[in-house]
Amino acid sequence: MNCCGLFLRSAAVRAWPALVAFTVSRRSLRTSLQTRAFAKELFLGKIEKKEVFPFPEVSQDELNEINQFVGPIEKFFTEEVDSRKIDQEGKIPKETLEKLKSLGLFGMQVPEEYGGLGLSNTMYARLREIVSLDGSIAVTLEAHQAIGLKGIILAGSEEQKARYLPKLASGEHIAAFCLTEPASGSDAASIQTRASLSEDKKHYILSGSKVWITNGGLANIFTVFAKTNVDSDGSVKDKITAFIVERDFGGVTNGKPEDKLGIRGSNICEVHFENTKVPVENVLGEVGGGLQVAMNILNSGRFSMGSSVAGMLKKLIEMTAEYACTRKQFNRNLSEFGLIQEKFALMAQKTYVMESMAYLTAGMLDQPGFPDCSIETAMVKVFSSEGAWQCVSEALQILGGSGYMRDYPYERMLRDARILLIFEGTNEILRMHIALTGLQHAGRILTARINELKRGNVTTVMDTVGRRLRDSLGRTVDLGLTGNLGAVHPSVVDSARKLEENVYYFGRTVETLLLRFGKTIVEEQMVLKRVANILINLYGMTAVLSRASRSMRAGLRNHDHEVLLANIFCTEAYFQNLFTLSQLDKYSPENVDEQIKKVSQQILERRAYICAHPLDRTS
Repeated sequence: MNCCGLFLRSAAVRAWPALVAFTVSRRSLRTSLQTRAFAKELFLGKIEKKEVFPFPEVSQDELNEINQFVGPIEKFFTEEVDSRKIDQEGKIPKETLEKLKSLGLFGMQVPEEYGGLGLSNTMYARLREIVSLDGSIAVTLEAHQAIGLKGIILAGSEEQKARYLPKLASGEHIAAFCLTEPASGSDAASIQTRASLSEDKKHYILSGSKVWITNGGLANIFTVFAKTNVDSDGSVKDKITAFIVERDFGGVTNGKPEDKLGIRGSNICEVHFENTKVPVENVLGEVGGGLQVAMNILNSGRFSMGSSVAGMLKKLIEMTAEYACTRKQFNRNLSEFGLIQEKFALMAQKTYVMESMAYLTAGMLDQPGFPDCSIETAMVKVFSSEGAWQCVSEALQILGGSGYMRDYPYERMLRDARILLIFEGTNEILRMHIALTGLQHAGRILTARINELKRGNVTTVMDTVGRRLRDSLGRTVDLGLTGNLGAVHPSVVDSARKLEENVYYFGRTVETLLLRFGKTIVEEQMVLKRVANILINLYGMTAVLSRASRSMRAGLRNHDHEVLLANIFCTEAYFQNLFTLSQLDKYSPENVDEQIKKVSQQILERRAYICAHPLDRTS
């Protein structure tokens, strides 16, 4: 690991092994040079316009190609997929799986030379919108290709790709991703599964257990992560290595499917490896480089949750709107009441933002330069998963008792949505990743300036005081989004100015936080959560401004509606950011972190709610 920047150190490694796995400098699994990452520059108070303006477009040929798939897939999910039956029986029918295979959905991102569809990230996101109409099917396909076989695409040798990808693309073989263990969830570095090199050095002997493995009972091919002995600087160390494991290698068993709250038709179970002989040729990537492989797999796939959730919410809005426009109470349709209207505006806004973030990120990933988008993909995942939970809950509130009944699909959608905040990295861990990765980037660049401030360099101190004085007097911020040469359409200029102001003061706050906390910032989780929340809002604002500007200039249908949604979100996010920035001030009266810590400490010491009962007496 490269211990560069202001705050990554050995104590941080001990305290946050999972975060270090996320923030460690990674060897790119692509061969092209990386371009400047958009989100990281926000930590410096900068907007890299060329990365996000104009909103990415696809060629007409690509659009025509993907539309050939959209119709048949939509027809299949609408007419043939029985989501209620899948949920009740706890499995996807064999004939449904076979149809998914015939539609090519098991090989959406597998390159064409290996029998897949070879879709770009943008086109993959489009199909994910449709697949998400059934949560169990969506999770099954996601586990197969976004993580199960993705390692072979990213890190596999040509021989490994030729051997495994064709049957995985056709669905003849199904893949699973085996990382989580009983004692290691988010802390991936603490896994106990071990692979030992045989005496003849031709095989690794793999033993251990994995839990909550999606497709665990269906899979023929497993991407498995295990500890191995690695020679390093003259000593032997435990390091994680990734392996491609076939069920036919022997010693591979699985438990019964878990009885779950939601996504009940997906096959999630324990997978056990007992003295499984894995040929050395099946090491995925480098020996000892498995954690790097795992993080690259997870980072590359999270963006599609935005389009998946958006697809589900669009359908939910349709169904709920039909109910609200026909259900009468007090001699009026529900749709006429202000509090019901507010819920629809919220659902539309959340859908628009996550959809915009997802396709903006997909466009970035599709660029030849392949920027490091690990922060952007994590932000899409956090925003869309929390938006899904909030929107489905609001829909049930509109539907009242009908939403709570199993005769209707809404309660199933609520149960299915809850897992989104947990898998592919919990939202708590991802918020830490978002904040620490960006702060590390800012720390490397601001180190010299911060050291000069600490030493009391007169020039640097006076410059900082002058900037803060100008800021306090109401600085006019211009980061190039508006004006004659601006990037945004005139209809969203006010929102763009709000974004510019937020970005500028966020950059100033980042510098202050690094000066205030230094290396210990890795321990300040509540501070890091606020940093991440601001950044998520900034990225959402950027995405909707870019998309709405494109829609206005292109004259797309209902472009005025997009402008409304963009301006509403930017206004709300702007004021949320102002409040959160104020909480990050050292002497902020709005900050109650110390009180929160004290309350939780008292509860956890006694492992109970400790207040006296309201009926208790002292005598």
